[in-house]
Amino acid sequence: MRLGLRAFRQPQLLRQPIRSTQRRTVQTAAGTIEAPVVQESALTKFYNSPIGPKTVHFWAPIMKWGVVLAGASDFLRPASQLSITQNMALMATGAIWTRWCFVIKPRNLFLASVNFLLFSVGAAQTARVLSYQRSLKGETMGEEIKDEMKREAGLVEKVVKNPQSVVDAVKGK
Repeated sequence: MRLGLRAFRQPQLLRQPIRSTQRRTVQTAAGTIEAPVVQESALTKFYNSPIGPKTVHFWAPIMKWGVVLAGASDFLRPASQLSITQNMALMATGAIWTRWCFVIKPRNLFLASVNFLLFSVGAAQTARVLSYQRSLKGETMGEEIKDEMKREAGLVEKVVKNPQSVVDAVKGK
């Protein structure tokens, strides 16, 4: 004898198609009467949907708009007062969660739009800060990139020549 959920299934019920579009009939003494199909309004459909206001899929984007608006309000501040790490964090958060919004079920386009705008605000502010920092040095973008590449190449060359020094530096020796 087989135990488990399969033992309790009724095969004749599993093979019947679901007929949600057909009207139900009601048997009365006077005869058969068709029950009216109730049409839901757009607001009721939205309220009862998987991403409606009864779920976190609705309220998370509403609350996240506060972060987007706070980042956008920084456009009024001078670039010298902005934090590059904070704005890069906004940019990374927006990019990661925008992608995630298309992976999760139910797919939440409202949350994806908020996260995309968060990425956009973070990217714009980061560009402002980097442009300001370049203007202080009097360098062009090409010169700054060359300097950064030279610095990175020097670090890689150092690691290739003496890998033990990196291990010692990580251990704190």
